[in-house]
Amino acid sequence: MKAMIIVTILAAAFGLAQAAGPGDEANLSVGDKILRRHLPGCGPTIELWPGKAPDEAKALLAEEATTGEKTGSVLRLRNVSRPTITIARPTKSSGTKANGAAVIVCPGGGYSILAARKEGTEIVQWLNSLGITGVLLKYRVPRRQKDSDLKHHHALQDAQRAIGLIRLHAKDWGINPNRVGILGFSAGGHLSATACNNYDKRTYQPVDAADKLSCKPNFAVLIYPAYLITTKGYNDIYKLDPLQHAEAMSAKTTPPTFIAVSEFDSFAGSGMGYFTALAKAKVPAALHVYPGGRHGTGMQVYPLSRWANEAAQWMRDLNIIPEKTPLAEGAENAKKKRQ
Repeated sequence: MKAMIIVTILAAAFGLAQAAGPGDEANLSVGDKILRRHLPGCGPTIELWPGKAPDEAKALLAEEATTGEKTGSVLRLRNVSRPTITIARPTKSSGTKANGAAVIVCPGGGYSILAARKEGTEIVQWLNSLGITGVLLKYRVPRRQKDSDLKHHHALQDAQRAIGLIRLHAKDWGINPNRVGILGFSAGGHLSATACNNYDKRTYQPVDAADKLSCKPNFAVLIYPAYLITTKGYNDIYKLDPLQHAEAMSAKTTPPTFIAVSEFDSFAGSGMGYFTALAKAKVPAALHVYPGGRHGTGMQVYPLSRWANEAAQWMRDLNIIPEKTPLAEGAENAKKKRQ
């Protein structure tokens, strides 16, 4: 009964937006239902927009969730038109108490699908093990515009809205509004960086009080981020995507950023180029390049899987999480499978 009361209060707070908790999943999309099954004991799943999401010209096909037959196959969410956030606070099973930090998780998928397990629910569970509240962002895909310069548009609206909502309800969810980070993989890494460099103005008409609060992340973790440079592969001169506004970067305006890439990933230059711009602007940043490797492995494959403990230590160094926070057992014991 208590869970149902909380859900009712949250739904009222969001106006027409829908919130669902344990035992109240009838109105959820197929993707949200599956995400919640992968996050047992999680808090509410909340639709970002009261009514129709902004800038939707036409209806999409029904949302789908598919996975391959092999164990560990990618869970793909397609045709997302009802973006949501699912709140997962640390529980007794995670072994760590909530410390007030929160991180929005943005799965990758080329702005076409969302790799919702290995770059979504598994990451939320890792964050919980560090005492961090994980907020899984199910943003809109596929991209609505054919123009590659606008591939991020609807997803950025969703990310900005999510950050505002988290800050609006920070007290309810036990979150420090000054310790709200964003973490993304591949296209989700591009989305995370874009949110860090495009927060001065909402990319949609404000809806409610959440949109009066800052949508600037306090820190960012980018794992094999894509599309951040205009050149491909390795290059003597990395030209940053204009969307990232290199000329405006500074320690005051740009959040501290952790970046991890694999040596042989075709998108390695994207993360390296972004780090170069951050370093030039004196923005606190860390870049980890792991030998060998490929794109899109989440925290499942060694040696790239080491990024999780490196990122945890980085967050401890920045006082985002307490110094005594234990490193994640799952990341430490990841299969040392050479790529």
